[in-house]
Amino acid sequence: MAAIAADAVARLAEERVDHRFKGLPPDAQGRTVGELAAERRSLFTGGFTTPVLALSAEALDHNLAVMERYSAGHGLAFAPHGKTSMAPRLFERQLAHGAWGITAATAAQVRVYRAFGVRRIFLANEVVDAAALRWIAAELAADADLRIITYVDSVRGVELMDATLRDAGAGRPLDVVVELGETGGRTGVRTEADATRVADAVAATGTLRLVGVAGYEAEIPDADGETVRAWMRRLTGLAVAFDKENRFAGVEEIVVSAGGSAWFDAVAEVFAELPPLSAPVLRLLRSGAYVTHDDGQYRSKTPFNRLPEEGALQPAFRLWAQVVSRPEPGMAYLNAGKRDVSYDLGLPEPQLVRSARDGALRPAEGLTVTRLADQHAFVALSGDAELEVGDWVGLGLSHPCTVFEKWPLIPLATADGTVTDYVRTFF
Repeated sequence: MAAIAADAVARLAEERVDHRFKGLPPDAQGRTVGELAAERRSLFTGGFTTPVLALSAEALDHNLAVMERYSAGHGLAFAPHGKTSMAPRLFERQLAHGAWGITAATAAQVRVYRAFGVRRIFLANEVVDAAALRWIAAELAADADLRIITYVDSVRGVELMDATLRDAGAGRPLDVVVELGETGGRTGVRTEADATRVADAVAATGTLRLVGVAGYEAEIPDADGETVRAWMRRLTGLAVAFDKENRFAGVEEIVVSAGGSAWFDAVAEVFAELPPLSAPVLRLLRSGAYVTHDDGQYRSKTPFNRLPEEGALQPAFRLWAQVVSRPEPGMAYLNAGKRDVSYDLGLPEPQLVRSARDGALRPAEGLTVTRLADQHAFVALSGDAELEVGDWVGLGLSHPCTVFEKWPLIPLATADGTVTDYVRTFF
């Protein structure tokens, strides 16, 4: 298991609850998070204010176990992308479920990880910020057990990294992987010739050490199974070519990394085709959204739709909002909007209604969110759908990355609504 500072995570329970944390009971002001968790309040009757986001304890447990089993079964190391949640308590759970380390996108995210003792970090970006590089060099110097791997995708980037690390007096080289991209996609070299030039530039430094290749298949334009597998074979072919050219001489393991949450089945398939190389290969998968899954983007894109025999993920988020207005027939307005829910990859999905009269739950049939304002959801009612002011509506959400960022402290609740813990985020 990769290390995390359990004491630092435990100290999150000592934080005092106050006005910073929306949705929490006003009468909890001044209590610690741990004290509030110990009260085991009901999400519905325990004083929580709407809107309030809840994370399902059962779905979270399920998803962690599913991806642990999948990764192990396919011979993959797993470094889930921490940008999804930016939640050290979830990092701790992911690492306990066998994760190799945690992936980051920015140096600021790495700083959060280091504050909680994460010692294996895959930084999936080329870092050319001098201040960030100086800090990374200092972290590596201070902790012999720390491993940071970062992208390179340009000769100029390598020059900037080398100059800053030399000026900082870096005591050991920073491990890097050449990022392969695709024309019209996101970052990464476009051709194998470009990759060779970048690798040559790395070899000419004393501050960087080439340990592998990596990329992100989901940003291939018009990605489908065929194009993703073809690109993946370019990636693994680049690793084989670099190895034949002795570019990985002296490394303990060769890193080959890819894999978001939409195509990890194709990644696993092509990684399995890799021939033996001159050192053991770390086949590193980086999916992040799995931890909560969702009721939209990833519900439709998850590879488990193609692999039902290997399991299924469960949506773990539900936002509870209240009906605050019924000013005209066929329309209702909830007190949750763009400040509370994701809307970049689909609108919220009404799933349950909890009656304000007696607390009875029923399916949210005939309800559709048609648009969002900053603090309101517009809900159209069809047929004989009923909804009255004061009712709670449970919304399924799409794209967990843009849900987590809106909630600094999220109740973890069991199926009956009992809140057993709270998940702190750092965005």
